[in-house]
Amino acid sequence: MKRVLIADDSALVRKQLGEIIGELGFEIDTARNGLEAVQKALEQQYDVITMDINMPVMDGLSAVERIMAQRPTPILMISSLTSESADITMQALELGAVDYIAKPGTMNVGRSENREDILQKVRSLSRIPPRRLATRRHKRLNERFRGESTKPLPQGGEITKILLIGASTGGPGLIEQICVALPAGFAYPVCVVQHMPEQFTAAFATRLDRASTLPVVETKHNMELSPGCVYVARGGKHLHFAKKVSGKIVVREEQEKNGRFFQPSVDEMFFSALGVFRPEQIVAVLLTGIGDDGADGMVSIKKGGGFTIGESEETATVYGMPKEAYLRGGVSQQLPFPKIIKTLAALQ
Repeated sequence: MKRVLIADDSALVRKQLGEIIGELGFEIDTARNGLEAVQKALEQQYDVITMDINMPVMDGLSAVERIMAQRPTPILMISSLTSESADITMQALELGAVDYIAKPGTMNVGRSENREDILQKVRSLSRIPPRRLATRRHKRLNERFRGESTKPLPQGGEITKILLIGASTGGPGLIEQICVALPAGFAYPVCVVQHMPEQFTAAFATRLDRASTLPVVETKHNMELSPGCVYVARGGKHLHFAKKVSGKIVVREEQEKNGRFFQPSVDEMFFSALGVFRPEQIVAVLLTGIGDDGADGMVSIKKGGGFTIGESEETATVYGMPKEAYLRGGVSQQLPFPKIIKTLAALQ
């Protein structure tokens, strides 16, 4: 039987999460603070740990660092949808936590959508082999920060090709590694859809910008694309593209969900790009993630003559999105993540 540890100082939250996760038939254990969570995690191997951020005795961030260093376990952060919580959650992901869910009270856990999100993520994380997590942990980004970014944003420039990257669960750390690896003067604009709410994409873009060689910005409506810049799709809006009469390519933010579960959606970005760029101008990458967002777009790009890369099961934290793209015939090359980095860094 799968075992889940719920670490939270709120008895109400422990009860709410326990009732929801219990629907999966998993055995539930609880911890009232980070230190208790660490002690229990070191005594036995859990399949998933849900971890609150603010707890007495030891906070969630310190607990994640201890657990991932001594007994790697799939950890799901419990986060409020605030800018402060977003930044701390980003740090937790950098330390090896796999994903996060909205803290009960931020969203009503009785709502069907939030309940399904919790169940889907706990179920998926419970299937991750602990050995795959051992390589996820790396230094906190803020230990490498060079202070506030002073990189100037590129101004214009002809766009001959575009790099599109989609990711979900397990993706933030991979996108960071890509941003660090891409060389200065990279010839493509790089557009990223990472499934996150708005407060999180802003924090994510800021942290990436401080670590990346290239400037990284969160998208805004009507923002002009330029080669050599990374654009992170704003949470809560789809990333679309449009070509002006002048020939310049700009971002169009779509408010309507268009029937998509995720907003931003990887498929929305892929299909919009096909309306502005010729397929052979597009390089599309689909990384780790739950579900199938991006799979249909990869198929269309590949069929049109574009180049598509799917992360292989060998390294994908959750082999969902890239698996669906592969099974549907949408992957030109299926590669483990280290080879994806090398391939992208060598693009010309």
